[in-house]
Amino acid sequence: MNILGIDFEDWYHPELIKKYVKDKKHEPMMFKGLDKILEMLRKNETFATFFVVGELLEIQPEIFDKIIENDHEIAFHTMYHDRLDSQGYKEKFSDEIKKFAELTNHKSRGFRAPTFSLNNTSSWAIDVLEENNYVYDSSIVPAKTSMYGSPNAEHKPYRITSESIEKNNSSGKIIEFPLLTTTFLGKKIPAGGGFYLRTLPTKVIKNALKNYQNKDMPGSFYVHSWELTPEFMPKLDLPFKNKFATYHNLDKAYPRMSELLKIFEFTSFSRYITENKMIN
Repeated sequence: MNILGIDFEDWYHPELIKKYVKDKKHEPMMFKGLDKILEMLRKNETFATFFVVGELLEIQPEIFDKIIENDHEIAFHTMYHDRLDSQGYKEKFSDEIKKFAELTNHKSRGFRAPTFSLNNTSSWAIDVLEENNYVYDSSIVPAKTSMYGSPNAEHKPYRITSESIEKNNSSGKIIEFPLLTTTFLGKKIPAGGGFYLRTLPTKVIKNALKNYQNKDMPGSFYVHSWELTPEFMPKLDLPFKNKFATYHNLDKAYPRMSELLKIFEFTSFSRYITENKMIN
């Protein structure tokens, strides 16, 4: 069984876009695509975890209702999609997690850091998650990229602490679900969704999921709401590298994700934890 997290954020939230639109008016668009995403999951009898940027729930509270009514899980993706390691963010995190609890009737038990920004300088976040009775995190990518990655981290779920973010610590209260990786052309790379879903040959991702299956490990996979609903994603004039990472094969994310859901079994983090009796 694999695990699917949908990072529910709007067109102006991704790091490669955010800095270029911070002074402009933002009209949220992704709510318009929520029914399409829910229908894709229903059609494939799949439950997912929606890691939601909190400010979208303030603007459109019905996002929460639709996710919960369809038996999916809601989890925390910060209030404004700020990197954990950005300047001054540490002081805001506790307040944000409490605000998100209010917006979600205290239902959130999982967290994902924007741009997978959990690292040795931002590991303090694990202590805050523990203090707020969180059960799991999925912010570690056990491969190095230009924007994130902990190449020495474990690949299977493990207990994480602020002192030990890459290796299992049995005293840890938070379960870490690292993202799916694979070896491609002799190099370890992410294969757990997002840009890699759009860019890698689908066969490579299928083989990565089969490899995890053979090792009896869950493949933790993710996709952004804006990747599944490109019709609501404005085409911005960005620097070439940012433009490529954001828009390359954007129209292929939905059909590729649908194909994977037909072939492999996915579930939400909370259901996986319950079914595998990972907490007492």
